[in-house]
Amino acid sequence: MSEEILINVTPPETRVAVIENGVLQELIIEREQQKGLVGNIYKGEVCRVLPGMQAAFVDVGLERAAFLHLSDFSNKELMKKGSEQIEHYLREGQALVVQVTKDPLGTKGARLTTEISIPSRFQVYMPFANNSGISQRIESEQERTRLRKCIEQFQEKNEGGGFIARTAAECVEEPVLFSDMTFLMKLWEAISDKISTAKVKTLIHEDLSLSTRTLRDLYNDNIERIRVDSQETYQKLIEFANIFVPDVVPVIEHYTGECPVFDIYNVEDEITRALDRKVVLKSGGHLVFDQTEAMTTIDVNTGSYVGGRNLEETIFKTNLEAAQTISRQLRLRNLGGIIIIDFIDMQGQYHKQQVLDALQRNLDKDYAKNKITEVSALGLVEMTRKRTRESLEHILCEPCCACGGRGVLKTAESMCLEIFREIIREVRLYNVQELLVLASNEVVEMLLDEEAGMLAELELFLSVSIKFRAEAEYNQEQYDVVLL
Repeated sequence: MSEEILINVTPPETRVAVIENGVLQELIIEREQQKGLVGNIYKGEVCRVLPGMQAAFVDVGLERAAFLHLSDFSNKELMKKGSEQIEHYLREGQALVVQVTKDPLGTKGARLTTEISIPSRFQVYMPFANNSGISQRIESEQERTRLRKCIEQFQEKNEGGGFIARTAAECVEEPVLFSDMTFLMKLWEAISDKISTAKVKTLIHEDLSLSTRTLRDLYNDNIERIRVDSQETYQKLIEFANIFVPDVVPVIEHYTGECPVFDIYNVEDEITRALDRKVVLKSGGHLVFDQTEAMTTIDVNTGSYVGGRNLEETIFKTNLEAAQTISRQLRLRNLGGIIIIDFIDMQGQYHKQQVLDALQRNLDKDYAKNKITEVSALGLVEMTRKRTRESLEHILCEPCCACGGRGVLKTAESMCLEIFREIIREVRLYNVQELLVLASNEVVEMLLDEEAGMLAELELFLSVSIKFRAEAEYNQEQYDVVLL
């Protein structure tokens, strides 16, 4: 299986696409104004303790207070006091060092923990932990034993904290692992110094940028190329790789082609399709995704697929194809929380198990933790998928006021960025000097107001003159780029 990572960088946002065998599997978007907070360490202040929920709200300087549950306290703190009452640990106005484990989702604030963890390429260091561990994805018992002995050997000489060997640590030589662990302990010492002098409601440590995290978290031996279309970002990635992951340097490429990097594998079209409720299967069947605040439901239908020998065989084949497509769509759309899958009813227990096995095999490729239950009496499969950031729909879209919130459309900001990309594409294809953009009033206003600086840079960069005209009949997602 060939894999490739595409990194598209513009000043307002960074987008990372994971491609497997020429097909988009995962998309991560981070905008400059909405950076992910997961991994950030803050010195916060407890603003409210809720004994009835065994939780507290902590002000870390963000727009909304963050949420901390008793179960997210470090093991050392729980063992020290031996109490199951949060009021025995916290009081209003108390300073507290916390780390973000989930970004703010919808109207909810960020989720916090006091069990600090600092990741690197091969290890995760937990300064307040009493034990260490090995990634569950490392299946070889011999390799697990080797890594465990390596960690124990390091801890004998360096007291304090625990380590978790990540999947990337498999078959890595011990001197490299020792160096990695030493770096993490030195980094924690620097963070500890900042904590002692920092004021409350301040950021102590910020995680790496999205492009750099891609090298740290997404790279594996199957990755053949990492293409990045920004010279500045390319240089930063090379510098980071030379220090921490030298093996990655040969696969990092600066993409300079005329065609936008995401157009190589039609990523833009895949993103548009990932926002649709309906997903068509190759056999003629289809899936329907409905995302709500409580859960996501997925309905499997045979559609136009009539099958071959009998009805049971038709249903089985449709469900098998659906299992593969669902696992890909969950990653692509970044759907999390409770997910209910309504497969087409199957009579045979053997077929049910085959579909479940196929779903699990495909989900094993997913970096997010997930858990699947057996087929229920109603023919439903219940599963959970860990959610740490907003879904693709929530990042790119907003509720539609025209339909009372039942549907969605892309934000004006998303459309501005899409128009910028289309302008770049048109200029490179046709070598024109003047363009006219027709769009809705909201989009044109944003282009000429909030995005005016970016627009000026674009005109200077492309050596073109761009005019705009608001069309009253256009909705927010409609636009046309006219060559003059």
